[in-house]
Amino acid sequence: MALSIIQAQRDIILSTIRNTVRGEWKVLIVDEASQKVLDTVVKEDDILNLNITNIERIENRRPMNKDMDALYFLSPQAHIVDCIMADLERRRYRKFFLIWTALLPPALRERIDRSKLAKEQIALFKVLNIEWYPRESHLVTFRDPWSFPILYHPACNHLVRHHIEDLAQKIVGVCVALGEYPTIRYYKPNNPRHEASVLCSHLARFVQEELDVYAKYHEDFPPPSNRPRGSLYILDRSMDLFAPFLHEFTYQAMAHDLLPIKDGEKVTYRTVFDEGRPDAQEKEVEISDKDRIWVENRHRHMKDTIERLMGDFQKFIDENPHFTNQTGGEAKNNLNAIKDMLAGLPQFQELKEAYSLHLTMAQECMNIFQHNKLPDLASVEQILATGLDEDFKKPKNVTDQVVRNLDEDSVSHPDRLRLISLYLLYRDGLLPADLQKLLAHANLPSRDSEVINNLELLGARVAKPLKDKSTFSPLFPARKPSAPTPQEESYSLSRFAPALQSLLDDHTRGTLDPVSFPYTKPPLDTESDAQSAALAATSLRSAKPTWAKPRAGAAADSRQRVIVFVAGGATYSESRACYEAGASSSSSSSRGAPQREVVMVTSHMLTPGLWMRQLGDLSVDKRRLGIPAEQPKPKAPAHLFEREEAPSAAVPSAGGQGGQGQPSGQQGQRTGPATGGLPRGPAPPTKQMAGMSVADGGQRPAGGQPNGGAGRMGLPSNPAMTAANAAANGAVGQQPGKLQKGGEADEKRKKKHHFFGSKK
Repeated sequence: MALSIIQAQRDIILSTIRNTVRGEWKVLIVDEASQKVLDTVVKEDDILNLNITNIERIENRRPMNKDMDALYFLSPQAHIVDCIMADLERRRYRKFFLIWTALLPPALRERIDRSKLAKEQIALFKVLNIEWYPRESHLVTFRDPWSFPILYHPACNHLVRHHIEDLAQKIVGVCVALGEYPTIRYYKPNNPRHEASVLCSHLARFVQEELDVYAKYHEDFPPPSNRPRGSLYILDRSMDLFAPFLHEFTYQAMAHDLLPIKDGEKVTYRTVFDEGRPDAQEKEVEISDKDRIWVENRHRHMKDTIERLMGDFQKFIDENPHFTNQTGGEAKNNLNAIKDMLAGLPQFQELKEAYSLHLTMAQECMNIFQHNKLPDLASVEQILATGLDEDFKKPKNVTDQVVRNLDEDSVSHPDRLRLISLYLLYRDGLLPADLQKLLAHANLPSRDSEVINNLELLGARVAKPLKDKSTFSPLFPARKPSAPTPQEESYSLSRFAPALQSLLDDHTRGTLDPVSFPYTKPPLDTESDAQSAALAATSLRSAKPTWAKPRAGAAADSRQRVIVFVAGGATYSESRACYEAGASSSSSSSRGAPQREVVMVTSHMLTPGLWMRQLGDLSVDKRRLGIPAEQPKPKAPAHLFEREEAPSAAVPSAGGQGGQGQPSGQQGQRTGPATGGLPRGPAPPTKQMAGMSVADGGQRPAGGQPNGGAGRMGLPSNPAMTAANAAANGAVGQQPGKLQKGGEADEKRKKKHHFFGSKK
């Protein structure tokens, strides 16, 4: 079975819930951050089908439910621990099963461990290390664009250590999910010029330490496998400064560069379906791995993508003869004609919208491509990035070509800034006066010079002496082909290969420079990574004897896994390089070459526009950036600390009145499934008592925050806590009275929250 990091995280979450529930009904409690992790890979119905009655947010008002066990799926934040302690104080549920998306800081873990209420009521305490977001089958992001200023802004040095620890924990989480205990190599610049040049070495050391500790306390890690030992590369943005500036002409990279695609919790694009017709409507469509057309075409050159889309649609026409008469012969070579035809396909709504989306996106990209004179501009960009012309020879009159493109009115201002930045990198710095002349010639505002000057913080040389005629020396020199093929000539605007692609090629050949990419722990044997991968059949990790008959799919299971982490953000061209490295190793496996699967991990994905904005921000006062790590921490909502008001002596006949918008319920009684399913917990009326603290031992300040700061994350010292028998019975304290069930309204509420839903 092909690797999918999406499926890997999904299996971890669902199996953990299944093994915790064990067939008994429980309510699932999540917070804002942990719900985002769940929503990325799991559908709500998948969770509810695992004996989960309903899903509730810990920050919201919730009914008391002392007859029900609660499964908490939470993120390790101080205010979330406050919420947990409030629930324990009120004995809101019968037993508490705590599952954390990442390790708790020691101060927060200690606070729970020393609580008597926690020892009585907590039945499970488990950490999953899944606070990361699979975006594609081989791509993971942390959704953290703030990582870039923290790592490279001169005024953020005090935030770096904690941030690197956090990154290390997440990287280890990905390794654990993949079942890999990899060798670790990191990027070490040969001639470091910037303070962040030690970033990769420090991060690699932290990851190695965390992996070693995890393996020490988990005897089943790594699990038995036929695969050779994996490899992890720790890189950062400074390794390749050309890739984020260049115009890419593969479908995914080009679309994210040129189109207004929203990149948040979901990647979406707003487009108009059935444009020009009375039933035209505008929709925001998600672009993900669920879209087969997107997955098949995202790494293709735009020229090939358009041909494929038109070819697939023509195939559809051929398979539907009744539709052929409406099309005529114009659709074969005309995107507009195909879009018009799609508008008349109401019986194929899903297919129609998918093709309409991608045809629209492709057409918009090509319109911008022509209008902004990108063919001419990209030709110069390729020369600057590769150091070679289209004939793979030393280029001539490069400066004249740059100035000529700056004179073009159709070249946008951002594209001019990108071109000047590439020219500066190609020349390995410019005279300050020459740089100012170029910016003035391009009619760029003076503030744009900050984007270029800040490249120095990532290791580039911006200014150089008058007599220095040197040019940039790439980490991986461009390899000149013996004779360009006709196919290579037709894609001359895509000659540049990201440094990551060259790294993966050298990894496959076993020729990667050990000076520029040293190990954190050199292998004990003398075998290279490539040689060890070729010996997969005799891997020490294999649990099977050599004479065992290989099962179906064993070839896929024997592929070495290479994990690449890029600090500071990665480009779509680098993501494509990872997919292509795995695909090329698969195609060459028949010739005896080792097979690999490459997974990219990064803080966030970069587009040229975002890259230049973040570069410019490196010289801005960091207080204006609003870095979350320096913002006030969220607090637990006050309503969690309100004391319950005793119900009045007069018991209402039906539908008890709940305070503060809480639903009514029945206390201490369990109704059998045949008479309406599982019971809802009680919801006694309450009043605002926001000033009251219910912290154990009186240690909580008035604001509801725990004492002590968040220290360095460590492994839990006590993975599970046993609940007391009294808590298991749910008989805690005495209630002056009880509320009656809300009748028909209560039954409707049970159905809404996915109870048994038994028939009357």
